[in-house]
Amino acid sequence: MVGATEHVLSAAILFVGLHLLASTPLRAALVGRIGESRYRALFSVLAAVFFLWMLWAYANAPFEPVWPVAPWMAWVPVLTVPVAMILLVCALTTRNPSLAGMEAAVREPNPAVGMMTVTRHPLFWAIALWALAHLIPNGDMASIYLFGSLALLALLGMPMQDHKKFRTLGADWAPYALRTSAIPFLAAAQGRIAIDWRGIGWWRPLAGLVLYVIVLMGHRHLFGVSPFPA
Repeated sequence: MVGATEHVLSAAILFVGLHLLASTPLRAALVGRIGESRYRALFSVLAAVFFLWMLWAYANAPFEPVWPVAPWMAWVPVLTVPVAMILLVCALTTRNPSLAGMEAAVREPNPAVGMMTVTRHPLFWAIALWALAHLIPNGDMASIYLFGSLALLALLGMPMQDHKKFRTLGADWAPYALRTSAIPFLAAAQGRIAIDWRGIGWWRPLAGLVLYVIVLMGHRHLFGVSPFPA
């Protein structure tokens, strides 16, 4: 299977499956047996191993086209990834009750700040947009397995994480979930919350765009492919 697209599929199944299992009763059973800290360490190691394996398999997989690739498709990630990078920076620099270790923030008087007033899952949306944008201009089987699995995991991760937080935080989570939305801008459009533009600030979007430019300029060197249309 080395050098075959099935190798990418195998790694993708293990990577996605590991994250899906973390939302089942098996997680509680493992935590009860080995403890929370050891479980998180084991999960992190396995996730890193499966992810690196998937990347290695993808780099060595043959190109098996599934749909014809047109030059205009290259513009999809060029125009979409800046949004993903801004979401990524906001997700990593804003208090987020959805993330592990930050659950206590849901009990704050104003738990939804900054990008959380746009969507309570900015990290998942960043991954989903990045993955889907890269899937379109590639159009081969290995790319479907790699980018498709990451997009699927991100999109499934939103309801799965919400369900987990409802189960673990109960009444503390319900008001936060009621005020915010998984779909960007939905809660604001429905009048449930006002966008906290001041909390988002100017430096987070700027940092996201700077990160995007760095990756864009180094794309050919890092990945061997120009991000621009031929």
